[in-house]
Amino acid sequence: MPQEATVPSARQVELLEAAYRYALAHGLSDLSLRPLAAAVGSSPRVLMFLFGNKDGLVRALLARARVDELTALEQLGDADRPIGLAPAAGRIWSWLAAREHRPLLRLWAEAYARSLVEPEGAWAGFARTTVNDWLDVLAACQPESERHTEDGVTRRTLVLAVLRGALLDLLATDDEARTAAAVHHQLANLSAPTTR
Repeated sequence: MPQEATVPSARQVELLEAAYRYALAHGLSDLSLRPLAAAVGSSPRVLMFLFGNKDGLVRALLARARVDELTALEQLGDADRPIGLAPAAGRIWSWLAAREHRPLLRLWAEAYARSLVEPEGAWAGFARTTVNDWLDVLAACQPESERHTEDGVTRRTLVLAVLRGALLDLLATDDEARTAAAVHHQLANLSAPTTR
């Protein structure tokens, strides 16, 4: 008999949302349950009861951040009417470069880096999962004739590398003009007809 997923209580959802807002403002690296509990109007004991332990809470926060990330990315359309890789990447870059998304993207960058250097525990698999998420979204934006080819995989991998690199540069320097120019230059190259 399949095991039913546990439905979170209203209080768990409320505390997760409050903890997520806290994580967006303060990050996860130095997360301590006592200050977090005080900020969200709870206690460390309640947080431990609801999320199992600190790693369980961090996993829940990463899953919550992933929902926001995927919601933004999935607005690009669907595989039945693909908009094309370059237009999709342009829209993604506009979203990534928007100042109001910086807290989420800093949290994403922190989790991405932590999962690379701490492959066990709460961060396990985050980087790989996010790469797969982005590649799946980009694949859905490609025409069917390109999507499943070796060249199609290479092109979306290149787009992801450009977007991710420019995003990390933007987060580090806050230089929107330079990073946007580099992204748009690469997207123009991507859109140009290829000669073989």
